[in-house]
Amino acid sequence: MDDIDRKICGLLQVSGRASSAEVADAVGLSVSSANERVRRLVAQGVITGWQAVLDREAVGAVLCAMVLLDMDYEGEAEACAALVAHPAVMELHHVSGAHSYLMKVRLPDTAALQRFLQDVVKPLPAIRRTETMISLEALKETTAVPVAGAGGGA
Repeated sequence: MDDIDRKICGLLQVSGRASSAEVADAVGLSVSSANERVRRLVAQGVITGWQAVLDREAVGAVLCAMVLLDMDYEGEAEACAALVAHPAVMELHHVSGAHSYLMKVRLPDTAALQRFLQDVVKPLPAIRRTETMISLEALKETTAVPVAGAGGGA
């Protein structure tokens, strides 16, 4: 990837519906050259998909919680597979430190969170312990990945 590819990636992360002309203008290329670069980035697997970002209130996913999970090795893979398959699970990270995993979930309210923990998480044989933190306010939440060399990337 060169600097132009990085600029295209940065732009499309922020504005995925940018027209070909807008992309071309932003990076100083012709529309056909910009389109070819986007097609190549998709073919190379750099751009892995296109998605809409939804208003969480409008779709009933207002509550955001982080759940620290302690798991036994026995059954860990099965537990992870079950959690990853659940639509309320936004992220599942294997972490270092005192806990095994960090899971981010989005649900309608605390009652739904309690049901999720009781009916989905705690019955998994590998789960030893959970610790849940509810987000009071999201100061930043993004799906954008830092793109090295594209203004602000690492």
